[in-house]
Amino acid sequence: MRLCFLVEEHYRHDGMPLDVARQLTAWGHRVDVLRPGDSLLAISEEVRAGSHDAWVLKTVSGGPGLTLLESAAAVGLTTVNDVRSIRGVRDKALAAVIGRTRGLPVPVTYAAARWERLAEIPAAEYPLVVKPADGSSGRAVRLVRDPGQLLEVGPELAGEGLLIAQPYVPNSGTDLKVYCVDGELFATERSSPLRPGQGVRERQVPLPGSVARIVAQVGEVFGLDLYGVDVLLGPDGPVVVDVNDFPSFRQVPDAVARVARAVLRLARSGTAVSVPGGPAELVPAGGDPYGHLGFGEGELL
Repeated sequence: MRLCFLVEEHYRHDGMPLDVARQLTAWGHRVDVLRPGDSLLAISEEVRAGSHDAWVLKTVSGGPGLTLLESAAAVGLTTVNDVRSIRGVRDKALAAVIGRTRGLPVPVTYAAARWERLAEIPAAEYPLVVKPADGSSGRAVRLVRDPGQLLEVGPELAGEGLLIAQPYVPNSGTDLKVYCVDGELFATERSSPLRPGQGVRERQVPLPGSVARIVAQVGEVFGLDLYGVDVLLGPDGPVVVDVNDFPSFRQVPDAVARVARAVLRLARSGTAVSVPGGPAELVPAGGDPYGHLGFGEGELL
C-alpha cells in the first residue's frame, strides 16, 4: 500500500503522526511524507497521478495542508479523515453551529471578526471563553471575566481573524480529553489551558457512560473516525468545548499501532471514489499488512 502523509511544520518533530508513518513502513508499506509549508509541489500533477491509496493530514488550522487534502478528494482520492469532516471541525464557529443543530451539548456561541464587537454580548453571559475560530493547541484562548476585562485582553486578539466567544462552563479546573481511534474510546484527564497552574498530571481515566455516548455521537455528527473531543463536566452535565481531527492520542495504550491499523482500514474502505486503476487489495487476511518497503519520493523519515 502507498500512503501520503501531509505534515505541517508545527508537527515535523512530533511522534504523532511520524511514528505512525514509521510503523506503516515497518509493516511493509510505502509512505511519502510531504511538508506543505516547506515544499514546492507540482500539486496538479501529484494529485492527478493518483499514485497514493490514501492521503493523511496532520496540520494546524489554516495551514496549507488542508488545501492539498481537498485537492486529492476533489479528484476522487481517499483521505483520512474524510476531508469534508475535517473542514467541519477546523472552523470552530462552524463546528459549534453543526454541533448544536444536531443536538450535541455545545455552549451558545457568538462570533465576530473584530474583538470590539464582542462588547455587545450581554453582561449576564460572562465570564466568557474567547478564542480564534481557527485556533489550535490552545492558541490565544482567553478567559474574560467581565466586560471591563474584555477591553484589556481584546487588543491581544486583534489579527486573530474570526473570534468565537462562549459562556464559561464552571468546572473542577481539569479537562476530559476523549480520543476515538476507529470506534474505540479512551479518556484522559489534564489541566485546563485556562488554569495552567492547576498541576494535574495527564493520565488515562475511566470514561463515564454519559460522556462515551456524547463522544460517539460527535463522530457520527461530523463523520470522523480518528478524532479527539474536549469535554467539561459542568453543573448541568457534560459539555463539548472542542473537537479535533487527528489529535495527539496521548495516553492511549499502544497508540502508534492502533492509529496505524486504523489508517490502513480507512484507506482500504475508502472515503471517496478511487481513481481508475488504483491498487485494490491492501491487507492480507489474518495479519498485519505487507507491501513493498521504503518511502516514496517525499521526504524520508
